[in-house]
Amino acid sequence: MSAVEVVSLGCRLNLSESERIRALLANEPRETVVVNSCAVTSEAVRQTRQAIRRARRERPDARLIVTGCAAEVERDQIAAMPEVDGLIANAAKLDARAWNAPADTAPTPRQHSRAFIAVQNGCDHACTFCVIPQGRGPSQSLAVPQVLRLIEHDLTSGAREVVLTGVDLTSWGHDLPDAPRLGTLVQAILDAFPQILRLRLSSVDGVEIDPLLEELLAQEARVMPHLHLSLQHGDDLILKRMKRRHLRRDAVALVERLKAQRPDIAIGADLIAGFPTETAAHHAANLSIVRELNIVHGHIFPYSPRPGTPAARMPQVERAVVKERAAKLRETVGLIRSKWLASKIGKSIEVLAERDGCGHAPDFARVRVPHGTAPDTIATVTPTRVEEGLLA
Repeated sequence: MSAVEVVSLGCRLNLSESERIRALLANEPRETVVVNSCAVTSEAVRQTRQAIRRARRERPDARLIVTGCAAEVERDQIAAMPEVDGLIANAAKLDARAWNAPADTAPTPRQHSRAFIAVQNGCDHACTFCVIPQGRGPSQSLAVPQVLRLIEHDLTSGAREVVLTGVDLTSWGHDLPDAPRLGTLVQAILDAFPQILRLRLSSVDGVEIDPLLEELLAQEARVMPHLHLSLQHGDDLILKRMKRRHLRRDAVALVERLKAQRPDIAIGADLIAGFPTETAAHHAANLSIVRELNIVHGHIFPYSPRPGTPAARMPQVERAVVKERAAKLRETVGLIRSKWLASKIGKSIEVLAERDGCGHAPDFARVRVPHGTAPDTIATVTPTRVEEGLLA
């Protein structure tokens, strides 16, 4: 068993940061567990607490350190847990000094076939339901040369796909000189690394997609045909109460433009069920946008009030109704996804094999690869069935 274990919860940004924490602690002689926590929902905080208790049971003699958003938003409660030996501030978790580790620690072997590159952190917006700005602070972007160095390191380590991540990915560049847009960064990456055959974006705010980025999503073969929108809802009044910057028609128009040029692009979205003041009609609009956009990768979140947010002070929907509406959204996405997966049976798919016997197609469909397929290789798979949500 390795002396250091990093437990990553929540978003792809956390996953990227966990890889870097693991590298920082590569030469740590003490038995150590790091829980890189999440606080996006009350359920995420519950899972963080559960992970802390499980880690202590499994490694009773280890030093147990918690970092991440829950370590900021729920600092006092997490620090009071008897299992926890210490906390590292979210803003400091990638600083070797915070861990008393040498800054030039040698890299550790990659844990994933995909390189998650955190190009942006924090958020300058104030969505009424969100605590992430409390945990991450204001928006900060890595400059292009910094991003290119990170990608070069991961490509050298064997990564076959690059995934750009951030708290508010499409705000990348707003705080840099001349305020470049995300499309500029994507183009710079493609120009610098012709060997990259698969470049993917994590969740984006559709209203901030700049013209160059939209062109690359629609036409560039090396940018994967997969767009995950931070959509949140399908009703304009609820979007306004969330303090989102888009309306329903903006998301519909974006997807229509992209699909007109790239019909195979797969659409994913984050959606919240049971937001305060949500009526049956608002919920119906949420269901209908799933169908209108043909959302096949749905992240459905039952609304839960977060401390200190304006939405927590709004009239709440009954918890049983919230759960019921979330289940209906998941059911609707599931039906659309099932038809989408079935349409791929008998067609050849290029799959990046990972370490669990499965992998992802360019459109992010999950596919079982033939037994014995080496991880980090691209396998051509012709699925014959859909099995437990996987193409096989």
